[in-house]
Amino acid sequence: MRVCLLASGSKGNAIYVEAAGTRLLVDAGLSARELTARLDSIGVDAGDLDALLVTHEHLDHCRGLGPMTRRYGLPVHIHHRTLDALSNPGRLDELIEFDSGAVFEVGNLQVRAVPVTHDAADPVGFVIDTPAGRVGIATDLGIATRLVRQNYGGCRVLVLETNHDPELLRDGPYPWPLKQRIRGHHGHLSNEDGAGLLADLLWDGLEAVFLAHLSETNNTPEHARRAVDAVLANQNVCRPQLNFGWQDRPSVCLNFDS
Repeated sequence: MRVCLLASGSKGNAIYVEAAGTRLLVDAGLSARELTARLDSIGVDAGDLDALLVTHEHLDHCRGLGPMTRRYGLPVHIHHRTLDALSNPGRLDELIEFDSGAVFEVGNLQVRAVPVTHDAADPVGFVIDTPAGRVGIATDLGIATRLVRQNYGGCRVLVLETNHDPELLRDGPYPWPLKQRIRGHHGHLSNEDGAGLLADLLWDGLEAVFLAHLSETNNTPEHARRAVDAVLANQNVCRPQLNFGWQDRPSVCLNFDS
């Protein structure tokens, strides 16, 4: 199993997941050219991808959707309301639509589409079950609902939203309506909210956590790590490796033999 955040942040998001001979791209928030280059930088040929999964229609998750699918002939797994909400994606030749809460197969992997409260048409997170363990992709959540907590248990690898520090957001340059949107039930998790969700998902099989979708204006890696470290220091269940998703480059690429 391999997991890498190709890009993470408000300017573009994409995640690579590989297991059991199946290679997935979750979201395509960069240009097809940049996504291809970042895949190449971790030793992956974009032509070997098996499918593209879409969490929601915002541009920072779908900028390269149409070009990637046309260039590499990728089937697109997408919620039907998200498909309707896409802004000029161009031709999408192979669409596989799903409903919120659905469980479906992609190659040798099983994917669950978990409903979230982000401000999009019908956004989802993904829980991907592989023979080597479960990968949870929990970003753009809005809030960490009971349903999220129920579905993301038992992950070996967790991609966790820690978007902003509340004080940096409060005192930062964003206009007040945008601040309200970010901190509201349909926005993004703060560092403390992300850490609180992590506290509920700890178990002895959790080996790695990616801190994701950090705001470049309203957060720093140090603020995010401090919040998460406070949770990890007060438990003896597991000691997961902490990694960061970056906007300008791929994250560390985690490899698990089994």
